[in-house]
Amino acid sequence: MELTAYRDRFPILRDTIYLINHSLAAMPAAAEERLLEYTRMWKTRGIRAWGEGWWEMPLTVGDQVGRIIGAPPGSVVMHQNVTVAEAIVLSCFRPTPERNRIVYEEANFPSVRYLYQARPDLDVVAVADERAIVDAIDERTLLVPISHVLFKTAEIQDAAAIAARAHDAGAHVVLDAYQSAGIVPVDVTALGVSFAVGGSVKWLCGGPGNGWLYVRPDLVDDLEPTLVGWQAHARPFGFEPELEYAEGVQRFLTGTPNVPALYAATAGYDVIEEVGVDRIRENSIRQTRLLIDLLEEAGFEVGSPRDPARRGGTVLVKTPEFEAVHRELAERQIICDFRPDAGIRLGPHFYNTDEELRSVARQLAEIVDTGAYERHLGAVARF
Repeated sequence: MELTAYRDRFPILRDTIYLINHSLAAMPAAAEERLLEYTRMWKTRGIRAWGEGWWEMPLTVGDQVGRIIGAPPGSVVMHQNVTVAEAIVLSCFRPTPERNRIVYEEANFPSVRYLYQARPDLDVVAVADERAIVDAIDERTLLVPISHVLFKTAEIQDAAAIAARAHDAGAHVVLDAYQSAGIVPVDVTALGVSFAVGGSVKWLCGGPGNGWLYVRPDLVDDLEPTLVGWQAHARPFGFEPELEYAEGVQRFLTGTPNVPALYAATAGYDVIEEVGVDRIRENSIRQTRLLIDLLEEAGFEVGSPRDPARRGGTVLVKTPEFEAVHRELAERQIICDFRPDAGIRLGPHFYNTDEELRSVARQLAEIVDTGAYERHLGAVARF
């Protein structure tokens, strides 16, 4: 099946050139059907739905994510977002003056950085790049929360080398695979990371409200998170006054799950599994290379890596007044975004066509050459 044959499953592609898949991927039409299934369950089964699948969804949907990221069954649970997932990881540890260092890259996603910066008992060290991360890890290091793919440049980080160094030092890597899962093959087992987090908003086509947490199986029963809720209890419906941790990865759950979001997410995961991440990656390498060539031929500076082994799914292009250029693109139904001090981000997915990329390059050149963007000067992003 040709990749373009999947376009009919994503309704927004009929009306737009949708190149913002690194931020919010196009919604599969099946997501609407899944949400209707949820409402039918609530309408007809009421509270019985909890015992007919709802309660277990953070684990069953987690296993589906696990298949995509190379995690064994029973090692992934679902949460609301990455911040919650990382906070649960952090809650497993009791920092001491001898081991309280957090090491990450300056280009790490801000929400992740804020979580650690807010803790006065942690010694947070932000370094320039992945080589500096390896150098900075020492016997004082507790956690190394890193991005697999940097959100501003789409540069792939050498997570395996960082994980190996952390392991030698007795530290733990928390891999943020939000910008890689679904577009770049991820194998958390092979990488050797202690934890991995991510979400479904981007390349997994699963929509908001679906973060996920992977815990390396050999660590599961030794850790006791303090950010915990009734789903993490050994007998949650016993309503016992004292905490007794559940066995296995269930102990990394919190409170009542976000059932509607989990229903919607499976529609995206299904199509990613059907197409296959390896096939998606092969097409992404080709299309991002095509886009880079087209943009450079048009005279633009590209900020993403040229080496395909180091490039994720997004191409960063620098233009004059890129906020205003972005607004003009939006009025032409070309959906993309920009980031401060970086430029415009273009993220094609497996359902985008080569002709769409050629059209975007042509229109970008025309917008800049004619000054069409100037009427939007001072515009700011609304998303």
